[in-house]
Parts: sequence; structure tokens; C-alpha cells
Amino acid sequence: MRAPLFLEGNVMPTTDTAARPGLREFLVHKREAVLAREDAIAAGTLSGPAVLRAQSVADGRSGVRRIRIRDHQILSDSPPDYAGDDLGPSSPELVLGVFASCLTHVFEIVAARLDIPLDEIRVEVEGQMEPRAGRPGFEGVPREPHNITYQASVTSPATAEEIETLYQTVEAECPLLALFTNPQTIAGSLVHTPSGGPAPEPSAEARAGDRG
Repeated sequence: MRAPLFLEGNVMPTTDTAARPGLREFLVHKREAVLAREDAIAAGTLSGPAVLRAQSVADGRSGVRRIRIRDHQILSDSPPDYAGDDLGPSSPELVLGVFASCLTHVFEIVAARLDIPLDEIRVEVEGQMEPRAGRPGFEGVPREPHNITYQASVTSPATAEEIETLYQTVEAECPLLALFTNPQTIAGSLVHTPSGGPAPEPSAEARAGDRG
């Protein structure tokens, strides 16, 4: 999935290069970590696969999804037209945000490895969701986020050839770009725990709606 890579001349300047901290100093530190990690992989001291885990629990009062990943928590919510309070991004929005974050990180990794100086990296991701998908007239429209595009913008003193090499390597190595563009196999299961007590009575508004 090729998307245009914008260099400094194609984006709105922020501040003078000498005045902004930029990423160059961080990428020196990042390079040390990247090379040490690659040495560990080559030496066989860093093996895999790593097991990644995430959990989502619906809050009983609001329906907000609390996503727990290791010691971190992220809130995901729905807009009001889905009975949400908009306390956090929706799940599809989170997916696109994580994709943008992953691309940005891989730009950092590859720039550090190839010793390409960067002052700024910004990745913007856009996709579409069709709420009418599956309804009459929209049977062939995907339910999932689709027409996904991304635009990467970098500010760098590197040559155009170096930046193109950076871009091509990022596209080849970004794991979430591969996740979205390659077929996947997902296995699911369900655990049902019976609970006691009667179901809650529907509200007067819901009963009136049922009567039409």
C-alpha cells in the first residue's frame, strides 16, 4: 500500500530547526537499543515468539470498554447515537490510531538503524466506516474499516534517496501494515457463566417503543 511521503518542503513548517528539539538526539539513543536488540537476536539470547495479551471489560454503569494491556488502561466508548458518552475513541478509531503509532515507531526504528537523521515524524491515517453496511442497497459494502490510507510526513536533512530507502524499508517491516494487508487466521471461543436473578425490566420508553 503505497502512500505519498511528504518531505519538509511539502508540509507547513513549525519552528526553526535550531529552536525545536527534534528527534535526532533520541534517534542516537534509539540506535543503540536497536543494534543491541539485533545483536541479541543474532546471538540467540532473544527468542520468541512473544505472547501479546489484551483484555476488554464493559463497565456495568456506562458500557464503556476498559482495555487493559499489561499495566496500562485505555478507555473506548461510543458516540451518543450508540448510547455512549463519547468518553474515548471508538474501537475502529483506536485501530487506526494504533496503526499510525506503529508506522511512526517503525520510522524511528529504521531511521535509527540506517543512521538517518530525522527532526519530525507525523503519520495521519484515514479510513471509512459505512453504518448502512449489509442493509438493502449496501450488501456489498464492508462492515470493517476500509479505504484506509496513510500519509507520512518527515522533516530531515537527509537526501531524497535516503528518505526513499527509509520509506520502502518501513513499508516492508511495519507489522501492522502487514496485518492489514495479509490474510489472517483468527480463532475465537466463548465461555458462558450463568448468572442468577431476573433480567432487568425494560424502561417505560422501551416498552412504548415496542408498542410502536
